[in-house]
Amino acid sequence: MLPEGAVRLAGWCVVLLLVAGVAWVAVWLCVLFRAAVIPVLLALLGTALLTPLNRRLRAMKVQRSLAAGLTCAAVLVVVGGATYIVVAALVDSGDQIVASAKLAAQDVARFLGAGEASLDDLASRARELFDRFGEPAASGVISGLGLVAQAGAMGVLAVLLVFFFIRDGDRVVGSLRTMAPGPVGEMTEAIARRAYRGVEGFMRGTTMIALIDGVLTTVGLLILGVPGAPGLGALVFIGAYIPYLGAFVSGVLAVLVALADRGFAIALWTLLVIFLVQMLEANVLQPVIQSRTVQMHPAVVLVAITAGATVGGVIGVLLAVPATAAGFGIVAELRERFAGGSGATAAGAAGSAGEPGTP
Repeated sequence: MLPEGAVRLAGWCVVLLLVAGVAWVAVWLCVLFRAAVIPVLLALLGTALLTPLNRRLRAMKVQRSLAAGLTCAAVLVVVGGATYIVVAALVDSGDQIVASAKLAAQDVARFLGAGEASLDDLASRARELFDRFGEPAASGVISGLGLVAQAGAMGVLAVLLVFFFIRDGDRVVGSLRTMAPGPVGEMTEAIARRAYRGVEGFMRGTTMIALIDGVLTTVGLLILGVPGAPGLGALVFIGAYIPYLGAFVSGVLAVLVALADRGFAIALWTLLVIFLVQMLEANVLQPVIQSRTVQMHPAVVLVAITAGATVGGVIGVLLAVPATAAGFGIVAELRERFAGGSGATAAGAAGSAGEPGTP
């Protein structure tokens, strides 16, 4: 009795409700089993980033397991070196940052009418505050140590999974194809490869942009004479994997270090350097590099980051954009297939099936 348009609308509403329900259950399960899911997702990101290196090693006739081990060792050296440089720079400049923050707090207190007496009174009551809040603080420290231990265990698991994903990625995709019957298996394999290529393209493009940002920032800070310039540049490189938020945090830290050691004028020049690097990234590097790997509008990136932060906090922010890139790849594959482009897609999937270490 309903018109055809209303029937179609009702059908699409049912489909959307089913998809939303399945997505909600999937997210709920991921949050419930996050101790196992997060290492798997991080390992997939690491695999997407390291696959080109593994391909080169396999092309040089290096044995499969040895190539995967060398690839994992290379990433451990790079990540460990970058972490050491960042920590060393922060330790060297830590006293200067604290002193600068203390002076800034005193200036703000004077501006608000709180003189030295108020600050001295607050210091004299530190013992009383510690007695009152010491026990909750100690509990927080113990909980923090537990989180650190859990994060370390998850990191070790992620590295091991990267090794197995790189070594046996092609076998995993073959298993996906055999589990689904007939044409469904071929389509499942093609969708999985397309999603993986989306993540790989994002990671490759982000790494190139992060390297350029880190080098330019390091050069600018060295010219200005800011202490710990290599460490701050390494922090910019690491922060580039979290769009917008990582650049903001690393930029603020660089400005604080410059303010603590070189004064207000050099801090302004440091802010100008950070601003110019970010403008170069937004207007030149992102359109030129990311457009060749994966195309996502900045508004989509912002929405993905917000959703990831809501669901998974910092880890959600880190994983949101790669997951969106994979979703874009899946949508593109389905569009090509339903638009009659399945032949080209299937040929591309078959051509990439022989690539070593490609999931």
